[in-house]
Amino acid sequence: MLNLILRNEQADDIESIFNITQLAFENAAHTDHTEHLIVNALREADQLSISIVAELDEKIIGHVAISPVVISSGEQNWYGLGPVSVIPDYQQQGVGKALVQQSLQQLKQRGAVGCVVLGDPAYYSKFGFKPYPSLILENVPAEYFQALAFTPVIPHGTVNYHSAFEITA
Repeated sequence: MLNLILRNEQADDIESIFNITQLAFENAAHTDHTEHLIVNALREADQLSISIVAELDEKIIGHVAISPVVISSGEQNWYGLGPVSVIPDYQQQGVGKALVQQSLQQLKQRGAVGCVVLGDPAYYSKFGFKPYPSLILENVPAEYFQALAFTPVIPHGTVNYHSAFEITA
């Protein structure tokens, strides 16, 4: 395991986060390559609830963003995980895992009720995420939209991310 320092974003990290996020998704499948723009738009809209960087040898190599989501049935305190970005040279080494775990811990400490994620079911199931038929993200295959509840109650409804996720390049 790498000797990572995980910490909350600071103002002078913004350019590094932008570059890391762009690089992390540059060759990724199933993306429109706007993740770096999404993070900036969330920050500008004051919707970046949690923003954690992973630092190795005083260099930022990863980042995770968490922002609020709206559920059509009105449940409050639900959040969306992502994007999760790791420089390609450091992927598959536990950086993303550490970022996800730290961000979920911070969410729980803030009193969040739950978190949703759009992503690889094989990866996110390791953290307890799973698909729920009662939670829908329109135009997405159900198995790729997953939730992790911090209480026994799973809401019913359609989930909407902040409009920053609709940004185009």
